[in-house]
Amino acid sequence: MTQKVRLGIIGLGTQGSMYAKFIADGMVPNMVVTAIADTDPAKATVVRDTYPDAHFYDDHIALLESGDVDAVVTTVPHFLHPQMGIDALSRGVHALVEKPAGVYTKQVSELLAFAETVPQLSFGIMFNQRNNPLYRRLKEIVDAGEIGDIRRTNWIITTWWRPQGYYDQSEWRATWGGEGGGVLVNQAPHQLDLWQWICGVPEKVFSKVAYGFRRNIAVEDEVTAVVDYGNGATGVFVTATHDLTGTDRFEILGDAGKIVVENSKTATVTRLKKPERELSESMSMQDVGKLFMGQLDPTEYYTTETIEFESAWGDQHSGVLENFAANILDGTPLLAPGSDGIKGVRLANAIHLSSWTGKEVSLDFDEDEYLAELNKRIADEAKFPVRA
Repeated sequence: MTQKVRLGIIGLGTQGSMYAKFIADGMVPNMVVTAIADTDPAKATVVRDTYPDAHFYDDHIALLESGDVDAVVTTVPHFLHPQMGIDALSRGVHALVEKPAGVYTKQVSELLAFAETVPQLSFGIMFNQRNNPLYRRLKEIVDAGEIGDIRRTNWIITTWWRPQGYYDQSEWRATWGGEGGGVLVNQAPHQLDLWQWICGVPEKVFSKVAYGFRRNIAVEDEVTAVVDYGNGATGVFVTATHDLTGTDRFEILGDAGKIVVENSKTATVTRLKKPERELSESMSMQDVGKLFMGQLDPTEYYTTETIEFESAWGDQHSGVLENFAANILDGTPLLAPGSDGIKGVRLANAIHLSSWTGKEVSLDFDEDEYLAELNKRIADEAKFPVRA
């Protein structure tokens, strides 16, 4: 491949360093790192020693205006993603925003509105789990109607155990003003995205959320949310950071089948031979009894498939980078368009707002109401300025 996208990395922290390494190691053949920006002067030495062909900038605007890059990825604190995305797009630079797209929907809406004014530029978000072959296959199954209409969804994802020392290592971590929330904002955005990507966007949510439940922090470390899809179907999302052994189990029940995912690795897909309602109305009680006692072959009523893919570490992230570059070079459709970034943020905001108000919250809630409630908590912390 002779044509490559010149990428600038804004923020050389854990994520930015990982992406730089992927590209340097040839895992993204249509991309090359030509510039890196970081406010930490010590990173200049790291760039010089590790990525000598990349220019270093201590300011992201200088990088964007340097002419060194075609595109950037924003690996910076959550609150900064929307404005940096706008900064890039307004200068004719393609933008890949790290998840989450922002902390609150009002700021993400501003990014999306600006992106619509420059449709010639590529705008994506790093939802690397959408490049997980297991979840891509499950979305195909659901979209094709292979398990019928969804009736219930459940995701328990508590594999985010974090000790107190994790929160104590930085002043901004697990704060309303510095990070914008807890497990919903920092650990679980990928699952919130996959949940709505595969199962659809709910209409309403009611939540019970604990703040500083098992950790000395201000933000949420335990979440239980119940959503209403508006057609009689419901869903439950449970997440936490204090479960040492953790559980990752995702279930999707349809009226013609069921999907059960364990540890984001193995999926069991059951497909009914007839819709469940039809089986209910047509089976005799004698047959029901035989089925319960194991005297009938269950394959008369359903088939079962086990799905599992090998997915090497790094393939999902590098695949999103490669796809983003391909979108720039030849118009290949994006795996994760930037416009999708607001959906998970909106769901997280609605979960917060429901717990704060004690009410069921519509997914088209008032953005200003959420921001006002968030700013109350930022002001109470007295560590960071309130947000506009």
